[in-house]
Amino acid sequence: MSGILWLASYPKSGNTWMRVFLANLRRGLDAPISINKLDNVGQANERAAWEDAVGYQAGDLTHDEIDALRPDVYQYLGDRATELRCCKVHDAYTFLPDGRPLFPPSASARAIYLVRNPLDVCVSYAHHGGYQQLDFKVRQMNDPRMAISGNPRSKGFQLRQRLLTWSDHVVSWVDAPGMRVHVMRYEDMVANPLETFTAAAAFAGFPCDLPLVERAIRFSSFDELQRQEQQSGFRETLASGRTFFRKGQVGSWRLELSEAQVARIIEDHYVVMRRFGYLTEAGEVTSLQS
Repeated sequence: MSGILWLASYPKSGNTWMRVFLANLRRGLDAPISINKLDNVGQANERAAWEDAVGYQAGDLTHDEIDALRPDVYQYLGDRATELRCCKVHDAYTFLPDGRPLFPPSASARAIYLVRNPLDVCVSYAHHGGYQQLDFKVRQMNDPRMAISGNPRSKGFQLRQRLLTWSDHVVSWVDAPGMRVHVMRYEDMVANPLETFTAAAAFAGFPCDLPLVERAIRFSSFDELQRQEQQSGFRETLASGRTFFRKGQVGSWRLELSEAQVARIIEDHYVVMRRFGYLTEAGEVTSLQS
């Protein structure tokens, strides 16, 4: 199988964990792969890859001009892939003004979408950005204009990524027309890793023999990721002095969000939280979040 396998998620929902797992699974080495050498898992927002494909600098174009070329870049990469190409993406599944999807199904074998309780996402994302105020992050997660890397003329390595609201991001991918999508809940990755990761590997068409999956899970455990980051750092960490692999816990929002913040997130995202089992019909957080 060739083409692109999208590893899609809203930020801080387990995407990097999944990338490390797949890297370990596919390499099949006797020691954990370095978190700073995930070369067999690309990134859809990688500026250098886009520039290599089109032949000129992203800084010479506007965001919209860059986006207009992105489907062609992904088609180019998918057509030339000799094996399944994994690619991390934080963009929502959006459409260009001419109706083309940003991520063309013709270049894409399928997608794995990782979803996490937005209450925990809010806390983790705030820490990730250098501990932005939680009220600010709550508002951002319900802002349809929310985007990462807004300046195309900066010297950063990322292109702009439009997130939309948390709810709209989730729905955009899981209901993406023409795309085969396998949904993974972060909470299931924590509670039932063998079953959850095996199902994802099988969906992607990767080896899913029990010993191989168990080893890849062990080599990508949160303790191992923290150990490597403490020893060698992690090049994708944004804020100086902050760790990328901070806690990885389920339900840590209970210690950090105020009642008002919890109520606002539930109000903003009730429908999608209900859909994925994070809320009861009465709007109470389900027991899997304890």
